[in-house]
Amino acid sequence: MENKSEIIAAIDIGTTKIVAIAGRKTETNRFEVVGFATTASKGIRRGVVLNIDETVNSIRISLNKILKDSGLRLNDVFVGIAGQHVKTSRNRCSINIKDEDSIIKVEHVEALRELMKQSVEDPGEKLLDIIPQSYIVDNETGIENPVAMNAKVLQGNFHIVMGQMSMVNNIKKCVTIAGLKVNSLILEPIASAEAVLTPHEKKSGVAMIDIGGGTTDLAVFINNHIIHTAVIPIGGYTITNDIKNQLSILEKQAEELKIQYGSAIAEKNQENTIISLEGLKGREEKEFSLYELNDIIQARMEEILHAAMFQIETSGIKDKLAGGIVITGGGALLTNLKQLASYLTGNDIRIAYPTEYIEGAYSDIINKPQFSTAIGLIMKGDAYNKLEIEKSIYQKINDEKKELEESSSDKKKKKKEGRQNNGGKDSFKSILARFFDEDEN
Repeated sequence: MENKSEIIAAIDIGTTKIVAIAGRKTETNRFEVVGFATTASKGIRRGVVLNIDETVNSIRISLNKILKDSGLRLNDVFVGIAGQHVKTSRNRCSINIKDEDSIIKVEHVEALRELMKQSVEDPGEKLLDIIPQSYIVDNETGIENPVAMNAKVLQGNFHIVMGQMSMVNNIKKCVTIAGLKVNSLILEPIASAEAVLTPHEKKSGVAMIDIGGGTTDLAVFINNHIIHTAVIPIGGYTITNDIKNQLSILEKQAEELKIQYGSAIAEKNQENTIISLEGLKGREEKEFSLYELNDIIQARMEEILHAAMFQIETSGIKDKLAGGIVITGGGALLTNLKQLASYLTGNDIRIAYPTEYIEGAYSDIINKPQFSTAIGLIMKGDAYNKLEIEKSIYQKINDEKKELEESSSDKKKKKKEGRQNNGGKDSFKSILARFFDEDEN
């Protein structure tokens, strides 16, 4: 096994599955997946931990699978987070540039970020991320990097991600009890977007919809900046539950029907296709038409898409999506979803796989929409590590600069004190000289 310090590991804790993944950056800027495991999720629903013991056990099963298959023991991980308790907002703050040269420095940008962090802190909530969107230098808007520019006032527009403190702590607790250290919590729609969106789409305007088991995540980009994220509390599991309740069948049967026969569009000619299911012990067979099944699926899928469109309208760029809408997640595999989404939204639709960014022995297994979040987590983890290295280098340079300034200041002070002492001696000698001169006279 190669240097383990190069390996980035992540855990995607979902309603229906838990994915553990490890990879390393290649020379071609792709990610070689060196460890991968997935297991059924228990104890969590829609991003909320309902049973800590069951969730911890599910995580440990995934970790043991990776250890058995690849001999890799995970230690530090990046963890995906979503759920109704996660809230996002857009905020702005500003600082005055008081330096004599009025030049914006890295420390000014960091001070702006720290000010934003302090201004959004709220009891009972945990700040998960502060994402810069753009800067305003005096009255000049749309600045991406203000460092080295002259200004009197620096303003920043930020995308803020907050989570309910108790929910966040429960996620961290489960991962920690499972024997892992949490490097950082990453909002899942941001991770998924990293894995499936192209730079051109992010530049021209695009909305990504990730239909997961318990939730549907949304991320909206334009001009390479994320401008809106949302977590919709409906997903693939909701559809399975609808089928189970309306057809009065078992959950396992409902899931199998959805996967094998399900379609996002119910067509009248499906009324003639009858599906028969073996009844429970001592009961008759269940019979219903394919149309009945898909009518249930279409109704819920339309609700998911309408909710996503409402969030896109909230972002303010509904009519600026030149990159269209990109759909990923396990729900993206539903037959005829592309056609339904195109009809309802009026946008170009792309069903997205994380193909472009992965390679290695596991690439065929993991190249599926349901694993987009997991791939995105190790990609964001790599970016996080680079940022931490840059911060460390900057801090070291800053500390050395301060030491030099303090050392120089001490030398100047001592030199000044020396001159003052010599000046005192010279003054005393002059008085004595005058005294003797006067005496002689």
